[in-house]
Amino acid sequence: MTTRAGFVALIGEPNAGKSTLLNRMVGAKVSIVTHKVQTTRARIRGVAMAGESQIVFVDTPGLFRPKRRLDRAMVAAAWGGAADADVIVLLVEAHRGVSEGVETILKGLEDLPKGRTVALAINKIDRVESPRLLKLAEKMNERHAFAKTFMISAEKGYGVEDLRDWLAGELPEGPWLYPEDQIADLPMRMIAAEMTREKLTLRLHQELPYQLTVETENWEERKDGSARIDQVIYVSRPGHKGILLGKGGETIKAISQAAREEIAAFLDRPVHLFLQVKVRENWQDEAARYSEMGLDFRDGG
Repeated sequence: MTTRAGFVALIGEPNAGKSTLLNRMVGAKVSIVTHKVQTTRARIRGVAMAGESQIVFVDTPGLFRPKRRLDRAMVAAAWGGAADADVIVLLVEAHRGVSEGVETILKGLEDLPKGRTVALAINKIDRVESPRLLKLAEKMNERHAFAKTFMISAEKGYGVEDLRDWLAGELPEGPWLYPEDQIADLPMRMIAAEMTREKLTLRLHQELPYQLTVETENWEERKDGSARIDQVIYVSRPGHKGILLGKGGETIKAISQAAREEIAAFLDRPVHLFLQVKVRENWQDEAARYSEMGLDFRDGG
């Protein structure tokens, strides 16, 4: 029996569907999925099995034009993830085509080490007519020598199995990198923090887009099989604390309940979740906050 294992980096613009694709491939919700752009900060990996191959996905932050230190660290993490991977999959939204962001990514691909296998996945194909899809595929392949082009819908699952099977065959021969039943290499503390941050993002919409971060401060295993999880939500301004708490604490209560339910479902056991909100005006300039998100503070410099 020949086993294969390797790393696959999913790259693309924010909201291209990388997290949705990762979750579909892995078969469990590992990476945060929201309708807001730039929500994936840490390089979350999901592990998918396909026959005798183990595919380790690196879900990189969306590639965009960085303005702040945090943005720069996220973009550096994305390209770092791509440079280290065995195979790269560029995700492009069918209905948006070759946008300015895609142009930037195509230029970035030219700087990667020669001989790197890069596939193109045109996502959200259900939104566009076939002739337009074929035209986009042609245009993209004129710009870069993609090893293969896939037409997919990460949300509905179309074409995802073909992509996974192809990736499985492209990985180098070798022993598996993770136990078969392990789906993510992120510490559970960070996955739990990501789940809470997703609920915050969904609930608060435009009010506090990137002004907050969540950290799991304490994790206690209880004798009855449940877990007590204490998390801190850092916001950058005192005014944000009020928005987060809501009238009579109703906003934070709803967020806490939604996050607790999702973490409990993920762990498959009861969870007691306690959230605290703290104001740290310069958290985006603190190295410790970056480490907690799996980013390198120096990359933002």
